[in-house]
Amino acid sequence: VMQANGLDERTNLLVEEYSTSGRLDNITQVMSIHTQYLESFLRSQFYMLRMDGPLPLPYRHYIAIMAAARHQCSYLINMHVDEFLKTGGIAEWLNGLEYIPQRLKNLNEINKLLAHRPWLITKEHIQKLVKTGENNWSLPELVHAVVLLAHYHALASFVFGSGINPERDPDTSNGVRLIAVNNFCVCDLANDNNIENASLTSSNFGIADSLSELEALMERMKRLQEDKEDEEASQEEMATRFEKEKKESLLVISGGICAFPIPFSFDDEIVSTDVSRYIEDPGFGYKDFARRGEDHLPTFRAQDYTWENHGFSLVNRLYSDIGHLLDEKFRMVYNLTYNTMATHEDVDTTMLRRALFNYVHCMYGIRYDDYDYGEVNQLLERSLKVYIKTVTCYPERTTKRMYDSYWRQFKHSEKVHVNLLLMEARMQAELLYALRAITRHLT
Repeated sequence: VMQANGLDERTNLLVEEYSTSGRLDNITQVMSIHTQYLESFLRSQFYMLRMDGPLPLPYRHYIAIMAAARHQCSYLINMHVDEFLKTGGIAEWLNGLEYIPQRLKNLNEINKLLAHRPWLITKEHIQKLVKTGENNWSLPELVHAVVLLAHYHALASFVFGSGINPERDPDTSNGVRLIAVNNFCVCDLANDNNIENASLTSSNFGIADSLSELEALMERMKRLQEDKEDEEASQEEMATRFEKEKKESLLVISGGICAFPIPFSFDDEIVSTDVSRYIEDPGFGYKDFARRGEDHLPTFRAQDYTWENHGFSLVNRLYSDIGHLLDEKFRMVYNLTYNTMATHEDVDTTMLRRALFNYVHCMYGIRYDDYDYGEVNQLLERSLKVYIKTVTCYPERTTKRMYDSYWRQFKHSEKVHVNLLLMEARMQAELLYALRAITRHLT
């Protein structure tokens, strides 16, 4: 997958990042497998954390901590605790939410909804934040905060989905080394693009099974392409397929597909005190909507409020230039291809990339009128759907076994690309709901 000159480009980018930020974290190393994307990612993250913007620097890092805490992502929390203190943050705030200013506390509700059920965000939530007297948020500040929250919720998905571990060994006072957890070591992903996929040797599936799985996927892609050219489904049929896929996505649970949704609870999971101090209402999560009798999500028709026509201009108007940077990042990951699939070359993977992106949006109740959701069912097999649902909706439950269970013949770099697509699709979905609510508040 790496081009011949890709390694030079990658090295230059990593050196540049190290000289800018003084560190080279594991997220950067794993993303550097896809140099073009990494450049776009670093540019937008640098802008929202360090460049001129509505929010003071310590606020930005504290908001990152609050967002990462929703998914118990101690990797990101620790990273931003350091940054918060370096940028002049008040150390007492790190004792927990009861020590922070009321203005920041007021973000708890929107942080919670954005992370787990963004479709519940209304213009009333926005009005409450911008009209709370002395603790009110200006719209530019609120947009900056929302962009940070969505960015770090999605980045938590990438961290857990890629098995990224802390850089620092707590037992070593001055050393930095990579720590392997569950044999899932970031160094495998970042340093050796072509290592034999560990799942081939550790699972019950033989290489022959993996190869036939790959051939079957290639065959389905080819058949879908031919069917597309032959006849197009009616609008009614497309709507029905979306509803079917959306309903089915509710039945996909971490670990398998069930005949009915199983009510899990975060309350059953141990949340470390270090993380819990930054969370309000830890039991609130994506899964709860199935338990509370909401049979289906209200459909968000993408045509009524698109990123390109609505979200982009609003975010750019209230927080200048961030729209351009986010747009470039979304486009970059969506169009990124090396025209390969595992051992095959010259493959058009557009259909597969679109299915991954749209399936994430489908789980958030977002529908594209011009997309045939029958393709999702054809292209994404069960273990991949379980992985996508877990990484996107409950990233803290992702396991190496889930990572290994899908696309067993594919390279690590291709699976990292999947995680980048899931991350950006999730971020865009959160932003669409939040920006739509802000638009309604303005009108």
